[in-house]
Parts: sequence; structure tokens; C-alpha cells
Amino acid sequence: MFKKLKNRFLLLNLVTISVMMLVAFVTIYTITYQDVRRDIDIELHKTSEFFRMPLGGDGKRRMPGGGFQNVLPGTLPLQSGYGGPPPGRTVSFMLLASADGTIKAADSPFDLEDGFYEEALRKALASGGETGQFAHDGNDWAFNAQETNVGTLYVFMDVTAQQAILTKLIYTFAAVGLGMLIVIYFISRLFANRSIQPVKQAFEKQKQFIADASHELKTPLAVIQTNTDVLLANREDTIASQEKWLHYIKQETHRMAKLTGDLLYLTEMDEARSTMMHAEFDLSDTLETIMLTMEAVIFEKQLRLDYDIEHGLKTVGSPEQMKQVIMILLDNAIKYANPRGEITIALKKQQHDVVLSVTNTGEGIAPEHLGRIFDRFYRTDTSRTRSQGGYGLGLAIARSIVDQHGGKLQARSTVGESTTFLLQLPAH
Repeated sequence: MFKKLKNRFLLLNLVTISVMMLVAFVTIYTITYQDVRRDIDIELHKTSEFFRMPLGGDGKRRMPGGGFQNVLPGTLPLQSGYGGPPPGRTVSFMLLASADGTIKAADSPFDLEDGFYEEALRKALASGGETGQFAHDGNDWAFNAQETNVGTLYVFMDVTAQQAILTKLIYTFAAVGLGMLIVIYFISRLFANRSIQPVKQAFEKQKQFIADASHELKTPLAVIQTNTDVLLANREDTIASQEKWLHYIKQETHRMAKLTGDLLYLTEMDEARSTMMHAEFDLSDTLETIMLTMEAVIFEKQLRLDYDIEHGLKTVGSPEQMKQVIMILLDNAIKYANPRGEITIALKKQQHDVVLSVTNTGEGIAPEHLGRIFDRFYRTDTSRTRSQGGYGLGLAIARSIVDQHGGKLQARSTVGESTTFLLQLPAH
């Protein structure tokens, strides 16, 4: 499933980029083509103006300052006439044609074969327009036709260099586009894998969550079913004689109620992140109040309690939810402290934050478990946690509340020595 999703994402990305590149290339080519055509038209117009000198009925061109240049059919252009080739850097020539397509005169600063003139005129007539372009002997020629009093004047200009620019531009676009697509493919593949990873992790967590929740519910349901069967097998007995089985059923029902309550609470926390009302409260007083309620449990477990609380530290949030977080951290420290161990609590202000640390001596948490202890239903020691009545939801609830308050909850541990939970909240 994730492979198909990754391939679709990759295909969509490539198609989108390809379309954008194609649009950009077409735009650049169109602008360049229009510029080249405009330059050709301007140069062709200049050349036409040069060749378009007044022609008399005798087929002679009237030159500036007096005199005529002989351009009768079959004669070569005079190099000493108007002053050499036409302006510009292009190769050009002129043909004067009659109505039946016969060449009456040819004028060019270069020596060209008569067959070339005839072929050029034939292709110009075949185009059927006053302007056009054709290829001949590997060169590209543009022409312009104008009617005069002695025939049609065709001016031809070599545009091979200009056409080569457009051709080279197409090849350059093709090469650059192909290279970019190859590079973009590998980059998109890399980012597709990274983009799909959070979705895959979320899906795997959801599957694990369903499996863990089903497993946790399976045990109390099995106990309830077993004890119910015992009661049904002894229908004649009194309730007092069956009190033990009823007590087991009630105990497992209570566990299921607590589990479903925690799950619903986590769901409500996820949905209410933007709707919870927060207010300023004294975190120091909240911590001291909770410690007073937990002193009896700590004494009963024969644990030593050390604390260092800076007074008057305030933050913004829900006091009740923060009490729940602190209760979860203290309860977790009491459960996992070693016999006659020590619990250390510190509340200090560090720069712009209020930092609460809860440390307990004990077995500690292995590095491979440290990054997952805030996941729902995750437990480092399944048998020990279940015997203590835990489901692995406490730290997940605490992390969710802290995230809602814009804080951070982290864990540090040294195996065989101690474990520390750090709660960091914005000070107010």
C-alpha cells in the first residue's frame, strides 16, 4: 500500500514538474522565436530597401547621383555600381521576375549560378505568399516579394544562422530538460520516501494501538467470562457463597472501565487542542499540594523523598491537567523505584521556562526503550507493569497534556542507577 502511495506521489510530482518545465520552455522558445523573426523581418526590410531602387522601362536601375546600373537578364551585377553589398551582415540577392515566372534580372554581390536563381524563384513561387522561408542545399533562405512597374521584385536573404539559433535552442532545451528530469526523479524519490515515512509510522502505530488495546481488553474479558461460567454452573448457591467470583468480575470490570476512560481521555485531548481554556496558576503550589497527598504512599513504600522547590513559579494552562501530569510522573517514580530507594523532585526556573524534574533510583530504562516510553500501551516490562495495574497509557496521557500546553516532556535514564523525567513549561 505504501509503495503504491509513494509511486503515485512520485508520478504526480514528476508530471507536475514536467508540465511546468514544458510551459517554461515553450514560453522561452516562443519569445526567442518572435525575436528572431522580428530581426529577420527588419534585416529583410533593410535589404529590400537597398535593392528596391527606381527601375526604368529599359531594365536599368537609377543610382543616386545620376547614372544607371545595368540589370538586364543574363548580365551579372556590377560590383562598382551602388557601392557593394547591401547593409547588414547577411548574404542576400535580388531577382526580378515577370508574370509568367521568368527571371528578367538578377542582382547579387556574390557570384551565384543561374540554376540557383531559378530554384530559389521556383520555391518562392511555390510558397504562394509575399513572404516566406525555404531550405536549399543545407541553407535556410527568407524572401520578400514586391510588385514593381517592370515585374515582381524578389529579395532573398540567408537566415541559416538565425534558424540555427532556434534549432540549437530546441536541442538545448531537450538536453537540459532530460537532465533535470533525471535529477528531479532521484530527488523526488528521496523526498517521497521521507514524506511517506510519517504516514507509514502513523499507520503502524495505529495497527499497534489496535492490537495492544485488543490484547488489554482480552484478559479482563476472559476473566469475566470464566467467572460468569462458574456462577452459571452453581446456580443453586447463594450470592454470599459466590462472592469471590463476583469480586473478580467487578475488579476486571473496573480495570476495563479505567482503560476505556483513559482511551477516551486521550481522544478528547487530541480533539480539544485548540479549544481548551488556559489560565495563569502557581505551579509551585500545585506541586507542593500533590506531594502532600503522596507522602503516605512514599512512606509506605519505604522510599526517601528529597525535593527542592523554587516558590512563586507560575505558568499558563489548566491546573487540573497539570496536577494529572505531576501525579502520573510521581506515581511512575514510586512504582519503579527500587526497594528503600530515593525519589528526588526539583522545580526551578531556567531562562524563560519552568523545569520540573522527577528522579527515582532503580533499574532504569534501556536506550532502545527510552524513545518509545511515551507511546500508548508501550511498556518496558510487561509482566511487572500489568501486576501493578498499569496499561502503559499514563506517560502517553502526560505527553499529550504537555504538548497541548506548549511544553516538553523528556526522559533520561542510566541503566541500573536512575531515571529522570523532565517537564519544561513556558514561565509566566
